[in-house]
Amino acid sequence: MATMTVVEMSADDVASFEAARRRSEALAYRMLGSMVDAQDVVQDAWLRWERLGPAGRADVANPAAWCTTVVTRIALDRLRSARRQREEYVGPWLPEPVATTPDPAETVELAESLTIGFLAVLERLGPIERATFLLADVFGEPYARIAEVVGRSEDACRQAASRARRRVRDERHGAPPANADELLGAFLAACARGDVDSLRGLLAADAVLVSDGGALVHAARRPVRGPERITRLLVNLAGRMPPELQIEPTSVNGEPGFVGRLGDTPVMVVALEVRGATIGAVHIQVNPVKLGGFAA
Repeated sequence: MATMTVVEMSADDVASFEAARRRSEALAYRMLGSMVDAQDVVQDAWLRWERLGPAGRADVANPAAWCTTVVTRIALDRLRSARRQREEYVGPWLPEPVATTPDPAETVELAESLTIGFLAVLERLGPIERATFLLADVFGEPYARIAEVVGRSEDACRQAASRARRRVRDERHGAPPANADELLGAFLAACARGDVDSLRGLLAADAVLVSDGGALVHAARRPVRGPERITRLLVNLAGRMPPELQIEPTSVNGEPGFVGRLGDTPVMVVALEVRGATIGAVHIQVNPVKLGGFAA
């Protein structure tokens, strides 16, 4: 990552960019499914902000809107160049997980769009569909602005957002309910005991388990569906865990989950998608390339 500099940068110019940094990272992460890549995109935007020079920055009437435009365009370029890599990915692809804390300032749309399942659905959209949907439905940008950002007409942007909206509508399950932490505790206890009946009872009838090991770690190469198959897999996996594995419950992308560590090294991050009184999805990230955000 390039080193940040502030040559010829006034305090006001720095403050203008920093005020938009969090929103820019949130947008880039949802676009790319990787916090590392998102931070690189925002850093690239910073360098472009710096290169504008004092006169160029003075001509920017709305620095936040400028950041949104630049970050979206850089992320779109990265998405297009990464498509072949994603097509050749070994096994199911899941986004890089991030640890989260409750934020009362977040809108419902912003919180829901952070979940692992939601980001995985976005991955199946085309770059323009993903950008227009996120900008319109999650970040509340008007279509006139979106059209300028992505280089399409307003009508084309509305159509792209509508197509994306139809594809993700069935995947939106709302924020985790109040009993989410209780379900996590029951899930961990059942796995630790090898309690097949209890574990099966926690899973929804249409539950799915998706594990991402990439090319580096062995994981299920296809989603595992149904309580029976998921229960057998989880009990088998729990029985093979080394005794020194430390389990730390935490919020993962706004959902109940946990980190598994060997010493200071994270070796797995698990997020549970809770639907009412049951668990609808278990997302297991064991690709070490995507676990850096949970390093001790």
